[in-house]
Amino acid sequence: MDSWWLQLHRLLSDFYLSLTIPKFRCLFAPLSHIKRFPFAVTLADAIISAYFRLCGLSPVTVDLDDQTTMHFWAATHRRFDKPALVLIHGYGSTAPWQFFRQVGPLSRSFNLFIPDLIFFGNSHSKRSDRSEVFQARCVVEGLRSLGVARCSLYALSYGGWVGYRAAEMFPEMVEKVVIVSSGVGGCTEEQRREGLQKIGVKKFTEMLCPKKPADLRSLAAVTMHKFSVAKLLPDFFIREFITVMHTKHSKERLELVEHLLERKAAESDLPVLTQETLLVWGDQDRVFPLFFAYQLQRHLGAKSKLEIIRDTGHAVNMEAPALLNDLIKWFVLGDSKLDV
Repeated sequence: MDSWWLQLHRLLSDFYLSLTIPKFRCLFAPLSHIKRFPFAVTLADAIISAYFRLCGLSPVTVDLDDQTTMHFWAATHRRFDKPALVLIHGYGSTAPWQFFRQVGPLSRSFNLFIPDLIFFGNSHSKRSDRSEVFQARCVVEGLRSLGVARCSLYALSYGGWVGYRAAEMFPEMVEKVVIVSSGVGGCTEEQRREGLQKIGVKKFTEMLCPKKPADLRSLAAVTMHKFSVAKLLPDFFIREFITVMHTKHSKERLELVEHLLERKAAESDLPVLTQETLLVWGDQDRVFPLFFAYQLQRHLGAKSKLEIIRDTGHAVNMEAPALLNDLIKWFVLGDSKLDV
């Protein structure tokens, strides 16, 4: 599609939303102080789950051992003419909420396997390990239990660390890797302070662990560049979302972030992957700015490619899902690629 048409479409969309936001906020304002069962978010979650089923996916729970359980959305009827693609979500919420804009088109080209990482959704563990290595082992063990022998990975944000470690430790299983908007490779303490100052927070945990609607709106404003849908949502819905998505296992999820932040310098010991790797970044990413992408590309060397999507922030999966899907299919399947 021509760039001028995309720009016109975005301008019209932003204008329409600017008119509707005040109306929606006024309409739902009386409900914002009511304490009740999180009906709206539970209903939205059920609708997303129903959509996943329509896309040929089924929920599966895998007991990895007597202490760890991992939940997947997995292809119901696998086709031998489709390769397996594993989607690894980021920190913000469960996998369905992060991938619902992509799962339909991708399911037509791949047998999809979508885990909820440990301490997200219905995945949990009694073990004390909070590392991305543990998460990666759990994903791979779960995939093996589901009969997956070979696959490619598409990993988003926090999931990028998990996907990277899975590819490193299990090269016999992982064929190709797509990493989107992830801080794999680490940064110096000075770079971390500078990044926090730019987005206006003192700690990453403040941003990633919202406790009230204002916190979640701030998080959305940082991760989204074009338009934050959180501006449209009423307070009662956001409170419900925080209750459903951020209350369960909140202590353990905070420890996941703290484990990553313990690294005080760039990871000079980070292994170089043997697989072909595609890096995808939004040029307006404020969480992991473009220097993370260039740094990781230099580290990976000739087997890596970097694609930068214009006018897009950290949440590429939400702001440019069609372009991201196109890049994934081009890289994994060899399909033709659109201009990004």
